[in-house]
Amino acid sequence: MIHPRSLSKLDEVHPDLTRVILRTAEFYRGDYFVTEGRRDMAKQQLLLKKGATTTLRSRHLLESGKSGFACAVDLAVWLDLDGDGDIDNGEIRWDWPLYKTLADAVKEASQVEGVPIEWGGDWKTFKDGPHFQLPWSKYP
Repeated sequence: MIHPRSLSKLDEVHPDLTRVILRTAEFYRGDYFVTEGRRDMAKQQLLLKKGATTTLRSRHLLESGKSGFACAVDLAVWLDLDGDGDIDNGEIRWDWPLYKTLADAVKEASQVEGVPIEWGGDWKTFKDGPHFQLPWSKYP
């Protein structure tokens, strides 16, 4: 299930990607958060400085002066430690196998929605398990 507290992070995300992320809940047996949709250049520069990204040309960003939607999201797997559904009694986990499972569900949802998706975990270099984006070739 997508955690309700994270839904507002989809407000500035492309509607096609939003549909895929919401549909993912039908195929994923756990809980997940949207940790980031659209981000500004200042944050992107900070992430580059920290080594959390390798580019200033992110699908999370809009081109300077343009309006529209971000074409990427970062998701996080949340484990409910006591089973009560309360965010305060769980934790976000970054274990790679959890993201492979989540990615399989996102990919299944993308097929159902007819929306192409790229997963950062499939990249040849700088594997980014939480990252999902619309491809540049289809969504310039």
